[in-house]
Amino acid sequence: MRILLSLIFLTVVSPIFSQTVYEDRVFDENILSARLFPRAGDFSAQFNTPVIELNSGVQLLLSFDDLAYDPDLYSVKLIHCTMDWTPSDLKEPEYLNQFNEFNVLDYNYSIDTRIPYIHYNFVVPPVTKSGNYVLVMYRGRDINQTVLTKRFMVYQKMLGVAGRVVPPSQNENRREVQQINVSVNYKGRELFDPLNNVRVVIRQNQQWDNKRVLKQPTMLREDTRMMEYNLFDGSNVFWGGNEFRFIDLRFVRARGMNVRSIQMESDVVYAEAVVDKARRNTTYNEYLDVNGQFAIMNVERRNYDLESEYMVTTFNLSAEGVTDTPYIVGAFTQWGKDPAAKMELNKRTNTYQATILMKQGWYDYMYGYKSGEGFDIRSLEGSFFETENEYEIFVYYRDMGSRYDELIGYFNLNPNKRRF
Repeated sequence: MRILLSLIFLTVVSPIFSQTVYEDRVFDENILSARLFPRAGDFSAQFNTPVIELNSGVQLLLSFDDLAYDPDLYSVKLIHCTMDWTPSDLKEPEYLNQFNEFNVLDYNYSIDTRIPYIHYNFVVPPVTKSGNYVLVMYRGRDINQTVLTKRFMVYQKMLGVAGRVVPPSQNENRREVQQINVSVNYKGRELFDPLNNVRVVIRQNQQWDNKRVLKQPTMLREDTRMMEYNLFDGSNVFWGGNEFRFIDLRFVRARGMNVRSIQMESDVVYAEAVVDKARRNTTYNEYLDVNGQFAIMNVERRNYDLESEYMVTTFNLSAEGVTDTPYIVGAFTQWGKDPAAKMELNKRTNTYQATILMKQGWYDYMYGYKSGEGFDIRSLEGSFFETENEYEIFVYYRDMGSRYDELIGYFNLNPNKRRF
């Protein structure tokens, strides 16, 4: 087991609970497959964004595994945040009707798996205010032993919000980028000084690293209560990117798509992905993807959560055309921030490789270079206007004298959705 865990290349990071800006992080190397998504009975719910409407009755589910033989005591606290993910000025009783410490009591042992683990589920309790929230989970009722943080959003439908993908107004990089035009109808809510107190945030494929904040509308019509954000300065433009690569790890007794080999040992399963190549200078190819997300699934057994094997999976990227250290970028690597995402050159095979412990399922990913602004995906994957992406539009409002940012409008824009 110690040799196996050394392959994961994870590092325990000491969390700083008083950090200025919250992020989605996993701080313990034994915590794997952590997901937060709207609770539903179907497999595809795992791909969905952690956004719910206030008082809708929809619940969010936190699901994760602990590579341990004995269960641990985990507790959860909810933190209300500003639109910039810093703690808001609200007190806990103002957004919760119960004491803000919840025990994670729903757990079960894995069944007949080579690597034992304990699977946990936690249903997020309802809140009473809209806005941004962070779920903080910690060990032993000690907030200083934070294990993970997950962000989610609760909106109150007070506005009419619409958006569409259009060709960019600027000619530069016209075939590589996507412009998101937004319109907001505020007939249903009286807004004080909307020009200064309303902020529109757009994110692509459930990532916060690439968000765009639209501060001033291009048009505000008081007679029809309409704001339009059809900007010409590039502030609402995203790189289109490419369709995500994927690896199908739903099998252990057969090879799924983009899997080169499966090797089953008495105490571990090894998987090796096919050798990928850079796509910077290739043409656009349309196919199914799930926009960088992942989901646990096992087609050979019924209980996905408890009967799925963990597989020591090696990714391969041809070194041809690679000019810097590549990273594996996707939801399962915390969008490249997981230490396991960094690849190393194997001079014998002339490929960059990374080995990650992954539970059976479907995983989307891309390759990118680390940069000052996150990760440069375009240099390895290319970028196309035709690429199918998921965009989310959030409308925040800070009322006069208020102590928090309300989330009063939400719109999910996915005009060409292709999934299972």
